[in-house]
Amino acid sequence: MTKVIHNPTLAEVIEQDDRNATFVIKPLYYGYGNTLGNSLRRVLLSSIKGAAIVAFKIEGVTHEFTAIDGIKEDAVEIMLRLKNVKIKSYSDEPVELRLEKKGAGVVTAGDIKTTADIEISNPDQEICTIDDPKKALVMDLVVDTGRGYYTIEQASEGRIHSDMIALDAMFSPVMRVRYKVENTRVGQDANLQQLELSIMTDGSMTPKEAFEEAAAILVNQYTALAGSTVVEAAPTPGIEVAGDDGGLMTPIEDLNLTARTANALVNNDIRTVRDLVTLSEQDLKELKGFGSKALDEVKEKLAELNI
Repeated sequence: MTKVIHNPTLAEVIEQDDRNATFVIKPLYYGYGNTLGNSLRRVLLSSIKGAAIVAFKIEGVTHEFTAIDGIKEDAVEIMLRLKNVKIKSYSDEPVELRLEKKGAGVVTAGDIKTTADIEISNPDQEICTIDDPKKALVMDLVVDTGRGYYTIEQASEGRIHSDMIALDAMFSPVMRVRYKVENTRVGQDANLQQLELSIMTDGSMTPKEAFEEAAAILVNQYTALAGSTVVEAAPTPGIEVAGDDGGLMTPIEDLNLTARTANALVNNDIRTVRDLVTLSEQDLKELKGFGSKALDEVKEKLAELNI
């Protein structure tokens, strides 16, 4: 058994569309599937930066409990629909937007006049319906960025215009995260795991962007706690450090090792170079019938093969 914890790799990204993807992480040190899966899931759902509408004003409306002439919906219903508008902001400062529409018809998020800093991810989101052909709707909006949940009290305190109606907001662009842990093996090592992490976003951020931001947040948190301590990491099992595939599939018997060394490897079910390079030096020392001379011989042979 190895005494060193190896690092995993992002083995595969399965993209269903621009909002859904599954990330396959393997091979993981045993027990780390749930450790990484749970921590990534919590960060993805709570801490990814996003944007949302945090305040609005409708011309002629003084508060949210007002019926609006010429508009089918009241201010409360419009407020709830504005919270469903998915926005991507490239600015760290609040951005003011305007929506203007005249005549009967459905008003959608696509009618909002955006700036170079703002993108609407769901332009088909309905905001209200104008049922008076002479009605002109004018609405001002404030978009801000943040992480997690923004209460209506926080929104009220941070309003840039006191006459605006504040909105609570969920900034996170991540809608759902699920993970699954399975056992896996690499070569002769069957005591490994793989993690499948599925992410669904609202379209304002890709799943890959969210995944990488979550991982970076965790790296920053743990680095701050680790101080100057450095832990040795073993080579990732199954990763080809040099040479081509043909060389890694070479049988042990073809390496021109001494009969004693070759038999010790084969008797421990190590039959190819690929099987051999998945083992650390400590793993080799613990093989039955495998001594220090055999270890030196194998190291010299691998050096000859540039592995």
